[in-house]
Amino acid sequence: MNSPIIKLEDIEIHLLLEGLYRYWGYDFRNYALSSLKRRIHHFLRKEGFTSVSDLQARVLHDREYLERFLLSLTVNVTSMFRDPTFYLALRKEVIPLLRTYPFIRIWHAGCSTGEEVYSMAILLQEEKLYQRCRIYATDFNEGVLQKAKTGIFSLKLMQDYTQLYLKAGGKHCFSEYYTAAYDNAIFRASLRENIVFAQHNLATDSSFNEFHIIICRNVLIYFNQILQKRVHELFYHSLCPFGILGLGKQESIRFTTHDQQYQELIKGEKLYRRLN
Repeated sequence: MNSPIIKLEDIEIHLLLEGLYRYWGYDFRNYALSSLKRRIHHFLRKEGFTSVSDLQARVLHDREYLERFLLSLTVNVTSMFRDPTFYLALRKEVIPLLRTYPFIRIWHAGCSTGEEVYSMAILLQEEKLYQRCRIYATDFNEGVLQKAKTGIFSLKLMQDYTQLYLKAGGKHCFSEYYTAAYDNAIFRASLRENIVFAQHNLATDSSFNEFHIIICRNVLIYFNQILQKRVHELFYHSLCPFGILGLGKQESIRFTTHDQQYQELIKGEKLYRRLN
């Protein structure tokens, strides 16, 4: 008795994803289905929908509700100096390479609410490179981009972020970079001077520049193999010769089309240098 219900729901989810793509231009069709299902089910329970079809009718006709649904559909788990050894590796292995360029372009793809973008800005300021950098911070979700643009984060997180900053090789007092106001930490405006926040959808959009560094951490794990392949092609062709690709702990270039065109900089830190 259960199989027809499961099959019907799979059809409903397929129609929902197709509708989101055709009408709104958001393409989740090649996201990992098991993870996507869990988030859809959670949203259905929270919002009191009895079926995916009821949800589809709402998100296709109500733009504001669509934004609410998109926030629940995407995973925005992040922190400043997440995986601090990654940032240590950036300082030791990548910064010396960047010093050889007169101007540096960096792409944070899938930047979410911006914590890792500000981490990069702090690192570059401390290494005296920020003034010749342009950081492009992109995400398909306008809601998280708006939060990232503010540079305002919860004050209660700062104690943990301070520890991560120090483990990442931070050179100053972390509190120098923000002002405490009520329950918020407002990061100083100078960190945003060379950051461009913009919408970009990894599932559908093409390259928009050539970069010396591309950072995309803990995003590809939510894509299926078809979409992962598309994104790896996009990144490879967006990197300049000898450019650097940074991925998350659970991600890799192994078994991709271009795995032989990269050199791993530090084993285990998922930092790769594109070969010429």
